Amino acid sequence: MHDDLTGLPVTVLPDRTVRVKIIDACGLACGFCHNEGTPVAADNTGRTAGEFTGTPGKAGRVSIYLKTNQASFLPARIEPDADFALALAAVRGAVETSEVHFTGGEPTLHPRLPDLVATARRLGLTVGLTSNGENGSAVMEECAKAGLDRVNLSVFGTTADELAAVQAPRFASVKLAERKITALEATIDAALRYGVKVSANLVVPDRDHVPRVLRIIEKYGREVVVRMLVSLEDGRASLDAMREVVQDLNAVPVRHIFTAGTSDQRTRYRLPDGRTLYAKSIRPVRLPETCTGCRFNNGTDCEEGYYGLRLYRSQDGPFMVGVCIQRMDLCTTLGQFVISRIRDDVRDLRDQELLRLRIEHRSQIQEPV
Repeated sequence: MHDDLTGLPVTVLPDRTVRVKIIDACGLACGFCHNEGTPVAADNTGRTAGEFTGTPGKAGRVSIYLKTNQASFLPARIEPDADFALALAAVRGAVETSEVHFTGGEPTLHPRLPDLVATARRLGLTVGLTSNGENGSAVMEECAKAGLDRVNLSVFGTTADELAAVQAPRFASVKLAERKITALEATIDAALRYGVKVSANLVVPDRDHVPRVLRIIEKYGREVVVRMLVSLEDGRASLDAMREVVQDLNAVPVRHIFTAGTSDQRTRYRLPDGRTLYAKSIRPVRLPETCTGCRFNNGTDCEEGYYGLRLYRSQDGPFMVGVCIQRMDLCTTLGQFVISRIRDDVRDLRDQELLRLRIEHRSQIQEPV
């Protein structure tokens, strides 16, 4: 990691993205998954808010924040229908939006993913998705034809043992992991073949994971751009581990990138052989009013900060908008959000951050390359 930005070119990008949780199902059960803050639907059917369990059930999955985030609804699968198009249009009308990013669960398991991509593209939105790659090769051609711009692939290891090691007990199968790694590699091949931009995201919990991270960069970094991500649960230990990776690789920082209006920041590095590596971390960004007085609003508990808008659909019908996966009690229906003070708070933060960062780094700002 590169903490000192002195002399380093800086890019400030305005936040114009909404994350959309399109499906809850997933074929993995990673121990650090936040599941966009929601309960795992398969394990909580028939329960009501306050009864959602933070203990893995038959799905083997659980959000790392579920025990404390006061989630009050179960997520439903979002369909590419008129309701979804209207919901995206309503979000875009409430806050400036140019990009939609599909998440889950595992979005490539959605049976109508290409249609969802096409729906967003018809509204003029750029479309990306985050995936573990388990079904990407089967849907990538149609998604590319529908207008998918890029896929961020979560990569946990280069071997089946490494992938199995980060799974909940029921999924800690080396044979299963072998199939998932083969599927991931097929997804990378398919995305590149059909012109979809690809990045490999890897969470770095602590220094024990440095050898694994170095192997991933060596294996996948020659085909796609690799991005190291700070582990939300591990904080300082995660940052220290990313610094060690950068030092081991003799990587040179070439640019720092802020997303104004969210906690996202990343440093771009150049490796000795010319390849690119990103290290992504979290800034202590808060919504000016909404976060004031929050029990997590301190230097240790607010692990993600304000990361941007999230759109869900509740199983009882309405679309929901969230601003914090640790405070799912802040979710409101889309109809409430568009006239709410939270909406105003989001717009105020975006404007203030964009101005502040441009002034603070005015001597270093350069257009992205």
